Amino acid sequence: MVTNYLHRPLFPAILAALGPGGVPIYETFASGNERFGRPANPAFLLRRGELLEVVRGRLRVVAYEDVILGPPRRRAVQRIAAVNDLGSP
Repeated sequence: MVTNYLHRPLFPAILAALGPGGVPIYETFASGNERFGRPANPAFLLRRGELLEVVRGRLRVVAYEDVILGPPRRRAVQRIAAVNDLGSP
């Protein structure tokens, strides 16, 4: 499970660490969050659909959202839950 953290070079390691039936859950700030505060640097914001692209062809997506949350603090996030039942990542 990863929340509120984005370091794109870790994506391959996260996928490689999954065993059969493994379920990564990932949520962090997304493009659009700059309207509400920090983080605002695009390097720390997921691009639209980026989490879907990371797992495409490797994991079966069971839940995905690209939403604006709040209150108490408005924020743009993407979140995904997927399962490793399509073979090895």
